[in-house]
Amino acid sequence: MWRGPAWLALAGALRGGAWAAARGLGSSYASLLLSSRGGLSTEISGSWFSGSVCGSEPQHRNFSGSAGFLGRIKHIATMPEINTDDLDEQQVQLLAEMCILIDENDNKIGAETKKNCHLNENIDKGLLHRAFSVFLFNTENKLLLQQRSDAKITFPGCFTNTCCSHPLSTPVELEENNAIGVRRAAQRRLKAELGIPMEQVPPEDISYLTRIHYKAQSDGIWGEHEIDYILFVRKNVTLDPDPNEIKSYCYVTKKELEELLEKAANGEIKITPWFKIIAETFLFKWWDNLNHLNRFVEHEKIHRM
Repeated sequence: MWRGPAWLALAGALRGGAWAAARGLGSSYASLLLSSRGGLSTEISGSWFSGSVCGSEPQHRNFSGSAGFLGRIKHIATMPEINTDDLDEQQVQLLAEMCILIDENDNKIGAETKKNCHLNENIDKGLLHRAFSVFLFNTENKLLLQQRSDAKITFPGCFTNTCCSHPLSTPVELEENNAIGVRRAAQRRLKAELGIPMEQVPPEDISYLTRIHYKAQSDGIWGEHEIDYILFVRKNVTLDPDPNEIKSYCYVTKKELEELLEKAANGEIKITPWFKIIAETFLFKWWDNLNHLNRFVEHEKIHRM
C-alpha cells in the first residue's frame, strides 16, 4: 500500500519505480519499497533526532568586491526582520548558516546568512549566492530523486534531483580550484540529507560539469537566486534519509522521469524550478552520455536561465 500524498500522486505514473518515504517513527523511520516486479516489502532501519534548539543568527556582515554590483545591493546592509516562529525549528536553525555571496560572474564578494539570502526582498535588490545540485546515478543508470519534506522553508513537498544545497563560507568550502569547495559541500549535504556515508562519496568521485544562474520565488517571502554548480555522481550508495529533509525518494529511469515531468506540467505534482530548468534543458543529453561526460564539461560558462 502506498503511503502519503506523494506516493498516491505518483503511484500511477511511476509503476516501475521504488519510492520510499522517510518518516519519523520514534527512533527509526519506515521505508516501503515497491519493487519493479510489483512486490511490496517493509524495511525499518536507521535513526534520527529532532528537537534541535534554534541558534541565534550571526550578526556578521561582510561585503567586498565589485563596486558596480555592490551599488545595487548596498542598501541590503540593514536586513529585513522576518518572523520565523511558525516554521520548523530544525530548518530555522539552518537559516543561521553563512552562505557565499557572489556577483553575477560567480566572484566571491562576502558572506550572508542563509535566511537573508533566501528572502525575496533581498533577492529583488540583487543578493546572489553560490549553490549546487547533485545528480546521483546508480550502476543501473537510474537517477536518485527526492521529494523535499514539508518542513523545508523553500519549495516544501516538491520533487527534485538527488541533493540541492549551498557551500558555506568556511575555508574548506570556499576553496575554488576545480570547484573542490563545492564538491566538499556536496559530500557533506549528501550525508546530512540522505545519510550517505561520506566515505562513499569522496569529492574526487563527484564530477563538476557546469553552472546555471537562475532566480525563482517559492512564496511571497522566500525564494532562490543562485549560481548553481551541476554535479554528477555515478555509484551505488547506502541511504538513510533524514525525514526532516526528505519526504520520499526513488531511483527512476528516463521514462519514469519523463512521466513525472508530465505530471508536473499537468499540475498533479510540484517540482523545484531548478530541477525543471535542468531536466528540460540538459539532463537527458547528459544522461545519455554518462560514460562520456567530459565532452560536456563547461567550467568557464555560466548558463543564464
